Amino acid sequence: MANGRKALESLLATRILLLDGAMGTMIQRRQLGDADFRGERFRAHPRELRGNNDLLTLTRPDVISAIHDAYLAAGSDIIETNTFSGNAISQADYGLESIVYDLNLAGAHLARAAADAWTAKTPEKPRFVAGSIGPTTKILSISPDVNNPSLRAVTFDELRATYEDQVRGLIDGGCDLLLLETIFDTLNA
Repeated sequence: MANGRKALESLLATRILLLDGAMGTMIQRRQLGDADFRGERFRAHPRELRGNNDLLTLTRPDVISAIHDAYLAAGSDIIETNTFSGNAISQADYGLESIVYDLNLAGAHLARAAADAWTAKTPEKPRFVAGSIGPTTKILSISPDVNNPSLRAVTFDELRATYEDQVRGLIDGGCDLLLLETIFDTLNA
């Protein structure tokens, strides 16, 4: 990460770097079915998994890698990991809290492999990986109950631990930077 950071800072001092586009819409274009989200590993999982785009990092890495390649071919300097909802709070909706570290590690590895392959093709234009961190499905600064303004759906410590697992996987997987996305609650951020 340190070498990537230095190269990134050096380039940012000389030009604007392009970030890839929306992962979710690119996935939706594929019109994937339930079997794609489940893969072999989650074939018998008791909950609905369709729509858990982050899970495709484990079950359909070919799809995610192809999207990374498309953005790099279009000129992106930085690609994001497919980990927008890769936190325990969001993954709890699917009963997959236990895979958060693996999900983020795999997401970072896929993006890193794509970025490194494109950098090897054109070393004069290095590519970078941003670890995508989206909001959770719970907000910290507002009560979910208008009749009890002090109530919180999650504590700060729970949220910190949730993001810590995600960030650890992203860093261990080789991200050059972390990107907090679509933050609607600054306390969560």
